[in-house]
Amino acid sequence: MPQLHFVTYDVFTDTAFAGNPLAVVFNADKLDDAAMQKIAREFNLSETTFVRRAKHAHHSVEVRIFTPARELPFAGHPTIGTAIALAEREHGAGKPKDVLLVLEEKVGPVRCGVKLGDGASFAEFDTPKLAEEIGPGAGDAAVAAALGLDVRDIGFDRHIPSVFSAGVPYAFAPVASLDALARAKPTAAFTPDALGADAVYVYARAAAHEAHAFRTRMFAPEIGIVEDPATGSAVAAFAGVAHKFETPGEGWTQLPVLQGAEMGRPSLIGLEIEIADSKLSAARISGKAVKVSEGTITL
Repeated sequence: MPQLHFVTYDVFTDTAFAGNPLAVVFNADKLDDAAMQKIAREFNLSETTFVRRAKHAHHSVEVRIFTPARELPFAGHPTIGTAIALAEREHGAGKPKDVLLVLEEKVGPVRCGVKLGDGASFAEFDTPKLAEEIGPGAGDAAVAAALGLDVRDIGFDRHIPSVFSAGVPYAFAPVASLDALARAKPTAAFTPDALGADAVYVYARAAAHEAHAFRTRMFAPEIGIVEDPATGSAVAAFAGVAHKFETPGEGWTQLPVLQGAEMGRPSLIGLEIEIADSKLSAARISGKAVKVSEGTITL
């Protein structure tokens, strides 16, 4: 019977059993969309990627990304994890080497740099699309009701609810404290119509002594993700939120994000944004990943 090789990685971490798990299925050219969706549902992780031959000669591979419920045009932890999986598969883990890959995703080509070496491998990519505001945020009362919070928990400093996308749309919900962040959970009022998107990224400013700038959670029950330990596509869109509400200075600014701590799977997501002439001109996502398992799928 036909078999496909797969690996799983924990992404946005240098420690196994932390971060966000990802399954990577190789040599998936003969799988149709329905088969890929079934396999993603079987893994039941936030995302599963399927590696196929590139359509363009100068690109490395085509990558299809599926949640348990649907295909995505772009996602951050699958991009980081798949790039590292491909680099380690070709060059071996633990051997110092810099690798450049171009992944064909539905959103477009994504250039990824991978640094192999001792310990967890590291990867980074420039976001294929710049974050843009795609609609008004829901009112504080609607956001509070959707997350089971008090209306006084919503917003801090200049931050108010907003909707941004860098390939995948997210409703962004700023909350005033880490306590409110910990209490947030989807309620019956959590609907795409009420919030402006089917995925919500809840964020609070980190404590002053922390190495990260923001602490976050992501809920997307509409697409089969009750809560996600790390969401790179949301952080890519968050670049627009940071530009609008933080007003960073010209040049590059680092705004690392900690996600998944409330789930017991802390994930550190690197975010760098570049401001030129007061406009967002570039954004970069980065992180580490470690291999946890590998095996075969029998079809």
